[in-house]
Amino acid sequence: MPASVLVIGTYVQDLAFRCEHAPAAGESVVGTVTLAAGGKGFNQAVAAQRAGVPALFVGAVGRDAFAGNARAFCRAISLRARLVVKPGHATAAAAVVLDRTGQNRIVVALGAGARLRPVDVPAAAIRAARVVVCQHEANPAVNTHVLRAARRAGATTMLNPAPMRADLAARDLRDVDVLTPNETEFAALIRALVPDRKAFTADKLPALAPAALHALCRRLGVPAVIVTLGARGVFVSQAAGHTFIRAHRVRVVDTTGAGDAFNGGLAAGLVKFSGDLVAAARLGNAVAALSVTCPGAAPAMPTVREIAHFLRRERVVLPTSP
Repeated sequence: MPASVLVIGTYVQDLAFRCEHAPAAGESVVGTVTLAAGGKGFNQAVAAQRAGVPALFVGAVGRDAFAGNARAFCRAISLRARLVVKPGHATAAAAVVLDRTGQNRIVVALGAGARLRPVDVPAAAIRAARVVVCQHEANPAVNTHVLRAARRAGATTMLNPAPMRADLAARDLRDVDVLTPNETEFAALIRALVPDRKAFTADKLPALAPAALHALCRRLGVPAVIVTLGARGVFVSQAAGHTFIRAHRVRVVDTTGAGDAFNGGLAAGLVKFSGDLVAAARLGNAVAALSVTCPGAAPAMPTVREIAHFLRRERVVLPTSP
């Protein structure tokens, strides 16, 4: 069975440091460390796969133990992956500092992950996918190529603009069907692409009426914009109107990868619910809520059974998958 969701991105070996509080400048603190699979694209592919939709991840790794960890994790969850080896470059790694509240601070060294090239992405995989997901951990040239090819093939294209690029231009969004920024990324997009909002900042978002936020989303020129608002929820803006989805209240253990969980769940939902964006966003919202109740990034992505139980408990009614 071909993969319905194709994710282009980076595998990152996470080194998660847990401590009472994040160190200030010049301060050392004592904590514990664990190794786990991560990376925005990889997390999103894992989330889609575990949500019950066949996924394929394409990324680049080095010739090292971290690449072996990536392959082992993929085998364990039956995730198909094309891990292109880039000799002379290390597999991407991240230092994740988690305080007692579960909030994180992350430093990423992309290494081999930043050296994926358009030729590394199989054309057949793009043609076979129903949803294609990119984010900014991948080489910009790869995103441009993949999004254009996916649009031509008739797939739904998603761009998660994280980490935000300072050089992002309107042309980078022309083949994007669904744009999924968080609050900070959304503010940066508005400053970059809306001429009369050069001073717009994320702290202004909570005060915006839904209609005003929807109007700003429409000015980005993308068919659908979904703004993830952290503990407040998710805002869905389409040409036909807008919807606000409240966040679920859960016990937070680790917020690492929550945005990726949402994006992977959203991609899976677009397949499951035949393009129903609001239903897909509700699924993504649930996947993200569940992910923060467990430690780690990719390992914290919930399974189909866990998601179904959570949706029943939260009384979330979604369409029946065809």
